[in-house]
Amino acid sequence: MAFVVKSPFCVSRTTWRGNNNMLNPSSDSRIVKSVGIRINSRLPAGRDFSVKMSSAQVESLQLVPTVAPPKDLGIPIMVNGCTGKMGRAVLEAAMAAGLNPVPVALGGPYDSGKILDFGGKQIEVHGPSDRESVLSSAFSDYPNLIVVDYTLPTAVNDNAALYCKVGVPFVMGTTGGDRELLYKTVADSNVYAVISPQMGKQVVAFLAAMEIMAKQFPDAFSGYNLQVMESHQASKVDISGTAKAVITCFEDLGASFERDQIQLIRDPRMQIEMVGVPEEHLNGHAFHMYHLTSPDGSVSFEFQHNVCGRSIYAEGTVDAVLFLAKKVKSNSDKRIYDMIDVLREGNMR
Repeated sequence: MAFVVKSPFCVSRTTWRGNNNMLNPSSDSRIVKSVGIRINSRLPAGRDFSVKMSSAQVESLQLVPTVAPPKDLGIPIMVNGCTGKMGRAVLEAAMAAGLNPVPVALGGPYDSGKILDFGGKQIEVHGPSDRESVLSSAFSDYPNLIVVDYTLPTAVNDNAALYCKVGVPFVMGTTGGDRELLYKTVADSNVYAVISPQMGKQVVAFLAAMEIMAKQFPDAFSGYNLQVMESHQASKVDISGTAKAVITCFEDLGASFERDQIQLIRDPRMQIEMVGVPEEHLNGHAFHMYHLTSPDGSVSFEFQHNVCGRSIYAEGTVDAVLFLAKKVKSNSDKRIYDMIDVLREGNMR
């Protein structure tokens, strides 16, 4: 059974939630407070980060760090997709943590030639036509380089293949793409990588708890019907990787669900009136709701994690970079990690 909205633009949130046996997370004290997080970025819609090249004009973007630079940790990073909101948030968090952004990055054809000026550091964005030579040269100049990818779902597999071909360790923060192929590509290359559909540490902890519950109590929700709604900024073109991971756990717990039943909310008015997204965060949020109902309708459970902004993902990405740098330095036997591995390391900032 999917969520049904009878009057999407005039019904109040209270009425809609009442009709669908949902509680209001902003006003109902019966709900445990949602995971709230402040963050600052997402890629603009329509950007292609994979293969074409154009003669885009040089554009200077000025970003000023909000905190004084800490001690330089000396870890060089390349943030691909740095002209997007998520990439910029990662650069800000990386600079604040003392990481060292290298002066080049990869982007789509429309970003080629742009110059990003960040706290006195200039980063030139290169298009797809020369991306392999640019990456190889950067890796030669900075042997300890870690690449961070916040591009587009359509570029995930091509970009991962490039990183593996060059041999550079990377953190894949971009969702989507062929995930099975992604893991195979990395495994075959023996390159170090952190791959996770969710970089927010607290949300990852929730995911870990769900996986533990699914393993220890399989079929605990056998026969239950699952409803899933996720709301993101309109520029997010794919289904939430976090939602997919949580759904897998509920399926292992025995709940019945078809993936095409996921309710994707991308219309701003529906996000405000129906979901309860603050208007100031329409361009950067991630609200997830999972509703379970027993076969006879007498019992229901609801899980939520709501994020406003992007800083939680940026901070988690920096932790992933620090974690991966340690694994590379120690020549760890394991090569592919996720954010749960980062959490288990226990030394996050």
